[in-house]
Amino acid sequence: MTMKNLGGNIKSLRNFMRKDAGVSGDGQRIEQLGWLLFLKILDASDRELELLKDDFVSVVPEPLRWSSWAADREGMTGDALQKFIDQDLFPTLRNLDLSTGNQRARIVREIFEGTNNYMKNGTIIRQVLNSLNEIDFENSEDRHLFGDIYETILQELQSAGAYGEFYTPRALTEFMTEMVNPQLGEKVLDPACGTGGFLTCAINHLRSQGIDQVKDLETLEQTIKGMEFKPLPFMLAVTNLFLHEIEVPSIEYTDSLNREYTSITDADRVDVILANPPFGASVTDGVQDNFPLSYRTTESADLFLLLMVRYLRDRGRAAIVLPDGSLTGDGVKARIRQHLLESCNLHTIVRLPNSVFQPYASVATNLLFFTKGKRTEDVWYWEHRLPDGVKAYSKTKPIVKGEFQSLRDWWGNREEGEQAWRVSFADLEKNGFNLDVKNPHVVEVERGYSSVELLGMLHDSFKKSDETLDILKDVLKDA
Repeated sequence: MTMKNLGGNIKSLRNFMRKDAGVSGDGQRIEQLGWLLFLKILDASDRELELLKDDFVSVVPEPLRWSSWAADREGMTGDALQKFIDQDLFPTLRNLDLSTGNQRARIVREIFEGTNNYMKNGTIIRQVLNSLNEIDFENSEDRHLFGDIYETILQELQSAGAYGEFYTPRALTEFMTEMVNPQLGEKVLDPACGTGGFLTCAINHLRSQGIDQVKDLETLEQTIKGMEFKPLPFMLAVTNLFLHEIEVPSIEYTDSLNREYTSITDADRVDVILANPPFGASVTDGVQDNFPLSYRTTESADLFLLLMVRYLRDRGRAAIVLPDGSLTGDGVKARIRQHLLESCNLHTIVRLPNSVFQPYASVATNLLFFTKGKRTEDVWYWEHRLPDGVKAYSKTKPIVKGEFQSLRDWWGNREEGEQAWRVSFADLEKNGFNLDVKNPHVVEVERGYSSVELLGMLHDSFKKSDETLDILKDVLKDA
């Protein structure tokens, strides 16, 4: 199947979904497509493993395997199909036996515990199934082509309401992975993995180093780990790793912040962290109590920063996305940044334009690169500029990897210049460990105001209004 045919195939099945009265909006369509794809890809993986391993048995009961109920174009349809899905398929998969410790069974059960079947018209469901059956996931070429299509499906989450937080532009995930440069055997973690973009970039990066032996593949599978606590991105991430030929994706269905901070010990620590933790939202009630008293906050990005420093082993490396609001502020925020600078060498901050994550968010963001175990002496800053003629990134003009070439060229031979500057630990300490340092070589740089700056401006505005109101009251009293 060609890319064009495959793209048309996905478009047609989504058009079928739009005709079903039970499905409303892109978010539900993506979830519906997600669990169907998951079962089809899982069945293809099971069939391959049955050929490779004499003792392999699928965790999905035979009548519920895709090949048993969905693969036949003339198979179940109408009310019988809809009833089978709602009354047999979902209830059984939500209650799979986990007593054997089979990790594939755990993954299937967790996915279906948090997933719904929205489609209510069995005839339309059959049309969707038949369209999906035109893709052969046992064919390596079809699987590779679909991997690219799947990336565009995930990208659509950016404009699917509240789901946008789970997708990081591919240009960022690839560049960050390249700079951190994970090696085979190193443990790689994303504690807020969303749909698995950083994990698949790490897998591709490691495979590019020439992995081909069975032992190497087992090592790769055992050392790539993610955590995600929302059901839709968890399902999409697992499917993403299946597409990248990971037999048992090591993704925990959990809130990584909901763990006692001090319980993270050497056995849990990792060599590499790649992440874009959620920001701009408060954490679940009580989660902050898992952290030491002096670091407690309800801002998710700040707690994730603290958590990631804790998870890194000595000489471990990290590349993460953080908003401007985490680079500044006093109190707990300042103490967390001080801990970062004293525990790690925060060697590089890449300042991004505020439109990188549009339309989901327009806040200014940064890429932080640091290594655990040695205190920061100097932080190098690099101002990433919009391409010539581009006023802002958008869905049709996203950030692309080639834009980082000048940064790559500078990375190994650093000098101050129009886009680069350096700030010492001593200077940062004097300013309350404020990392929101503007480019000294440019009078004014087009960056959106941070949330802290906006709050400050709002406070000043209210203060001036109150002062004006007091003056007016005095005037009226004397009149």
